[in-house]
Amino acid sequence: MKEVKEKVTFNTGISLLRSLNSASDHRSPMPHYVTILFAVACGMSVANIYFAQPLLDQLSSEFGINHATIGIIITITQIFYGLGLLLLVPLGDLLNQRRLIIGQMSLSIIALVIVGTSSTTTVLFAGMALVGLLAVVTQTLVAFAATMAVPAERGRIVGIVTSGIVIGILLARSIAGVLTDLAGWRSVYLVSAMLLLVIVCMFLRVLPNVERKVQSLSYSQLLKSVFMLFRQERILRIRSVLALLIFADFSILWTSLVLPLSTQPLSLSHSAIGAFGLVGVAGALAAARAGRLADQGHGQRTTGTALILLLISWLFISYTEHSLFALVIGIVLLDLAVQAVHVTNQTMILPLRTEARSRLTAGYMVFYAIGSASGSLASTQIYAHFGWEGVCLLGASVSAVALLFWAMTSRAPAIK
Repeated sequence: MKEVKEKVTFNTGISLLRSLNSASDHRSPMPHYVTILFAVACGMSVANIYFAQPLLDQLSSEFGINHATIGIIITITQIFYGLGLLLLVPLGDLLNQRRLIIGQMSLSIIALVIVGTSSTTTVLFAGMALVGLLAVVTQTLVAFAATMAVPAERGRIVGIVTSGIVIGILLARSIAGVLTDLAGWRSVYLVSAMLLLVIVCMFLRVLPNVERKVQSLSYSQLLKSVFMLFRQERILRIRSVLALLIFADFSILWTSLVLPLSTQPLSLSHSAIGAFGLVGVAGALAAARAGRLADQGHGQRTTGTALILLLISWLFISYTEHSLFALVIGIVLLDLAVQAVHVTNQTMILPLRTEARSRLTAGYMVFYAIGSASGSLASTQIYAHFGWEGVCLLGASVSAVALLFWAMTSRAPAIK
C-alpha cells in the first residue's frame, strides 16, 4: 500500500501542525494537555470494569442474585476484557486509530447506559460484558500516544498515560462507593457515561487523523500475527512474563486487602478501606518517571530496582494487622514498583515494531490479564486457609520469582 504523509491538526482554537512521518525525529513534542487528556480517558475507561466490585451487595439485593454467585458479574466483565485484548486491540494496526478510539468510546457510553438502566439480570450481564469488551480502548490509546510522541520522550508520555490506567483502577472503588451513597448504584454508570461523552467530544477536537503505512492483512491474519510476534521478539516474551508476575502481585494485595481490614482487630469501615486506594495513587504517580529513565537507556536498571522494592514492600504489608502506617508504606512501595516495571515494559516493547504497536500491546496485556486473574483467585484461596500471613508469603514469593526471572534475562538488549 502507498504510504501517505499528512499534516496533523489539533483543532483546539490554535492549529498545531505536526508531521507524523515515522522516519523523522524533527517533530514538535506532544502537547502536555493532550497527554493528560489521554491519561484521564484511560483512567475513566478502565475504571468502568472495576466499579462493580464494591456494588455486589446492592446488585445482589436488587436483582435477587445469590451471594454465592454474584461474583459472576466480575467474572463476565474480566472475561470479555480479555477477549477485547485479543479481538479489538490489534485493530489499531489495521484501522484508523482516531476513528477506532472514538467509535469504541461511543459504544462504551451505550454499554454504560444499558447497565445503569437495566431491569433484568440478562440485560445487566449483557451490559457488563460490553463494558468489559470495550474498556480495552485504553490499550489503543497507549499505542496511539506512543505513535504521536517524539522518540526522545516516548517513555515519559507512555508513563503518564499508563499512570492514568493504574489511578483509574485504584480510584474506581472509592468513586463507586461515594456515588452509591449519594444517589444509588445506577448513578455510578450513568455519571461515567456522561463524563465519557465529554471526553469523546474533546477527542473529536484534539485527536489527529493520521494515515499510516499498514500491511494488507485480513482480520484472521492480523490475529495470527500477534502470536507470531511472540515467536520473533525475545524482549516481548520477557517483558510479558514480567507483566504477568507483577500484576499477579498487584491483585494479590488489592483483592484480599479488604479481608483483614474489615475484620477484627481492625474492623475498618468501607469508606476507610477505600481510602487506601488514594494511598496507592501516590505510588503510581511517582512511577511516571520510570518512562523517562527508560528513554535514557536505563530500562534494565529501573526494572531491577523496582522489583527489589516490590519484594521489600511485602515486609511492610505483613504488619498490616499491627500497624496501618506500615501498610501505607507497603502500598506506596508496591504500587510504585508495579507501575515502574509496567511503564518500562511498554517503553521497551513499543519501539520493536512501529507498524505493529497495537498488536504488541495486545499480546503484552493478555499476560497482564492472566496475572491479574490468577493473583485474585490465589489470594482469596490462600487467605481462607492460611490467613493474612499466607497472603503476604504468596506475594513475597511471586516478587522473588519476578526478581530472579529478571536477573536471569537482563542481558537482553535494551531498546531506546
